[in-house]
Amino acid sequence: MSYKNKLKDIKAFVFDVDGVFTDGSVYLLPDGNMSRVMNVLDGYAVVKAIKNNYKIAIITGGDDPMVKNRLNYLGITDYYPKSPNKLKDLEDFKKKYALEKEDLLCMGDDVSDICILQESQISTCPPNAVAEVKAMADYISPIFGGKGAVRDVIEQVMKIQGTWIIDDTQSV
Repeated sequence: MSYKNKLKDIKAFVFDVDGVFTDGSVYLLPDGNMSRVMNVLDGYAVVKAIKNNYKIAIITGGDDPMVKNRLNYLGITDYYPKSPNKLKDLEDFKKKYALEKEDLLCMGDDVSDICILQESQISTCPPNAVAEVKAMADYISPIFGGKGAVRDVIEQVMKIQGTWIIDDTQSV
């Protein structure tokens, strides 16, 4: 069965950060801080999804305050940083919103994401994911992490469900 047939049932999205919302690069700044880059195309889709009552969780091993600020700005409140057990955090998110495996689309890029990808209706990854993730993913976005991969999957779900309406008043 094509992954597209399953898009009509998706109610929630679960994403990793590095390699998914970002390209996986960390910029080392002269003052000792680190910096990441996120894409506004992803932000636009996240805001649109939240406005249309989709639930979004971020489950990540990192904990960058600037990443948290950006996600909060977009309206993401289900943020699980420094996740030592991504599956436990996924179960918490599912319980909070009475979600089932069939309701979830997950996107990850590294082996630490495989456990949550296996517990979703549709497992997805960007093309910059590691081989083990690409081998088990239902869908590999043609768009790299940090370049619009998040938007790709959100937009596909919303278009199939008829909730992707153009709104030029939204800013991210």
